[in-house]
Amino acid sequence: MPDPTPHPTPHPTPHRTSRPTPASRRPDDRQHRLRFHRPENALRRLGATPDTALAALFGTDAGDYRDRLAAFEEHNRTAAAELEARPGAAARIAGLPFRPGQHLVAVGESTTADRFSWFEILRHLLPDGVRCTNLAVPGSTTTQALADLPLLAFQRPDWVLCMLGANDAQRLDGVPLVTAAETRRNLTALRDLTVRRTGARWIWLTPSSVDPARTDSYEHFRRAGLSWSAADIDATADFLHAQREPAVDTRPATRTHQEPDGLHLTPAGQRAVTEALLAALHP
Repeated sequence: MPDPTPHPTPHPTPHRTSRPTPASRRPDDRQHRLRFHRPENALRRLGATPDTALAALFGTDAGDYRDRLAAFEEHNRTAAAELEARPGAAARIAGLPFRPGQHLVAVGESTTADRFSWFEILRHLLPDGVRCTNLAVPGSTTTQALADLPLLAFQRPDWVLCMLGANDAQRLDGVPLVTAAETRRNLTALRDLTVRRTGARWIWLTPSSVDPARTDSYEHFRRAGLSWSAADIDATADFLHAQREPAVDTRPATRTHQEPDGLHLTPAGQRAVTEALLAALHP
């Protein structure tokens, strides 16, 4: 999903540096951008990107960058502990099919790239020895994800958790960026080619729900001519539910958990997606 105009994001720890914030940016802009952007994924073809370079992209130093990531991680660890303490959760977690020695890879856009995402919470609920890699790229369409299939296959995943389609449903001046037929083709090809190359098992997650009234009125989207239709999201969800693999319907769980832009999920919405995943994989 596209990057919305910055808005407040929880920040559990104080800033490490006292570098003044540029007048052109709001005080929470750096934290917001760090939450929703993973430049290391977009730059993965170039190899590992050092923290100093990544920190510079966010206008800070490596120490502050690491502190902020650690704060996100602590938030997710706490969210996982809260989910684990809920009635029935322990049995559902124990019944997950992921085993030590296996590699889980997430493919998606900003909902999955979010530093508070469902996948980042899930990793804290899994047994030691389960490896997790988040390949999500904010703004990615299914076409772009298909083009990045060699990077996915290179990971040699045992499981792929795929949450794509929200950006395909994005319309620019009323014209869809990716047609429904192209979305279906891309998702099918992404799965089939990955499974053929790696033997990975596949799990779908539907795009989360959107609030069209709020996306239509959100200034950043309105000025850019961007819009979303719940019907487009539903059509992708229906297609995923018709596939042979498990499909987690995230729409009911996220219906009231959008950020002010009506599109991106709040941290509570991300926890709700994690709960929906647990329920779907171990009813």
